[in-house]
Amino acid sequence: MTAEIMTAPQHAPALLTGEQAGLVEALGATLTAEQARWASGYFAGLALGLARGGGAGALASPAPAAPRPAARTLAILYGSETGNGAELAKSLAAAATAQGLAPVLTDMADYKPRRLKDEQDLLIVVATHGEGDPPQPAADFFDFVESRKAPPLPDLRYAVLALGDMSYEQFCGAGKRIDARLEALGAQRLRPRVDCDVDFDEPAAEWSVDILALLAAEQAEAAPATPAAAVVPASAGSDAGTGYDKRNPFPATVIEKIRLSGRGSSKETQHVELSLAGSGLSYQPGDALGFVARNDPAAVEALLTALDLPGSAPLTLKGKATTLEEALATSLEVTTATLRFLDHWGALTGTGDVFAAMDSGERAAFLHANHIVDIVRAFPLKGVDPQRFAEGLRPLQPRLYSIASSLAACPDEAHITVAPVRYALHDQPRSGVASGQIADRVEIDSVVPVYIQANPHFRLPPEGRPIIMIGAGTGVAPYRAFLQEREARGGGRAWLFFGERHFRSDFLYQTEWQQWLADGTLTRMDVAFSRDGARKLYVQHRLREQARDVHAWLEEGAHLYVCGDAARLAPDVHAALVALIAEQASVQTEDAEEYLRDLQRDGRYQRDIY
Repeated sequence: MTAEIMTAPQHAPALLTGEQAGLVEALGATLTAEQARWASGYFAGLALGLARGGGAGALASPAPAAPRPAARTLAILYGSETGNGAELAKSLAAAATAQGLAPVLTDMADYKPRRLKDEQDLLIVVATHGEGDPPQPAADFFDFVESRKAPPLPDLRYAVLALGDMSYEQFCGAGKRIDARLEALGAQRLRPRVDCDVDFDEPAAEWSVDILALLAAEQAEAAPATPAAAVVPASAGSDAGTGYDKRNPFPATVIEKIRLSGRGSSKETQHVELSLAGSGLSYQPGDALGFVARNDPAAVEALLTALDLPGSAPLTLKGKATTLEEALATSLEVTTATLRFLDHWGALTGTGDVFAAMDSGERAAFLHANHIVDIVRAFPLKGVDPQRFAEGLRPLQPRLYSIASSLAACPDEAHITVAPVRYALHDQPRSGVASGQIADRVEIDSVVPVYIQANPHFRLPPEGRPIIMIGAGTGVAPYRAFLQEREARGGGRAWLFFGERHFRSDFLYQTEWQQWLADGTLTRMDVAFSRDGARKLYVQHRLREQARDVHAWLEEGAHLYVCGDAARLAPDVHAALVALIAEQASVQTEDAEEYLRDLQRDGRYQRDIY
């Protein structure tokens, strides 16, 4: 929230006495964000009481004769893939509690959907994964709500905060789906849905303040309710209590950097070790390391040249003075173009009709084939104002990497496995923002800003239970953490399915897997190297080959994990699992799908896909 929002409005003297305006401004200058939200609810309720003819004490001492409606229950549900939704929902619950409300906060993964018919007020914070899909942990909730089993909800009021990424065609698709479905079931919107791009902080805060002010004002009229502490999962959001998160990352020193891929490999996978000593940060196997990246200096220079602007041009971002070059290097996304940028640049250059003439498929293809610099070169604008240009760019977002280590084996360290993204566009080499930085510009003793992002839906089971781990390429990283943890603390049987291109050059962490096989930490391992034979073999083929034993392990209580590419690996592996279960259990495909859904509900089928 900006300082301007916190102070009294410019026309306040027309509404307030000089003394009152001074008191409001003095109060506003001392409030934290949570206190401001509480105050907004209090004054909204006070205004309602005054409008109904009460005095300044109307909230505290209502007229005995005035009937009051019963206080309504408040549920807050979140569906989160990377932790942003969980973090926002946790803050929302804390703010609601501070305003005297009694929210019950629940992850969609843990929510019993049949409770919906008993809810009264429901606030939903949900992210979109990929092209319009809900986060994996929320899939079961969406399946129920969008099915014929969902009950009519005429007594439910709701509001949706949707998180998304405008670089995808189905922007905020999951939020739009749940919003439309609840309306179709007869529920009433408390406020219109708000769709947020990756720079969600301000619109999310405005939505929270607005909706909580409404609910707090209503509760001020209702019978007093005893505020209850919000039910907040301990794992929601980033590591608690350390002071380090994505807004205030820890400066970690790179203590090791090893190329894992061998000579002749078509990939260049690297193992990177970072010191967390002195940070107080902790994590569990399955969690991710957030990396606050910087843009490639060459990409920044290319964009400045295309704009014909000096890097020293002054700029203001979020109320802070900086330069155009510094903003492009550290704060703004300068590669991936979005519909937002396309609309913005079209308006600035007067070429908006060119983009408007494209259908949705053509726009998606155009954005896929052009970075921001390519669009600026194709539709140049002389003398563009740096501030106006920057308004069309999104904030540069941290990147998440599965942690490939266990604190039990590597105290005060976090290891990651990175395969830099490299490709050519318009006959020029391009690379991923974070993976390119790590591969090309980060060396041993470099200091990089990092934080821990919890992943509560990708966790080892209790000791003794068997696990089946399926991954390809860098998707094997969390399984290294799993086995380090089990080697240090003990555990049950473990089976790894791993896939890559070539045995000789791409067998990531080969020596460690073989050592774990030798000492029994790893029970079985099946590998698939797709480019070594005449026929391409992938992990899903190995699963089908071992169908009988895989099914037997599942029947014996094994937990199943899949980590890797969401576009190909995850659906192919899922299809193979459905097929092998149908075959081994002699059931129909629909029953095999339900078998896997039951595993998901029980936390025995967990996926970390990207």
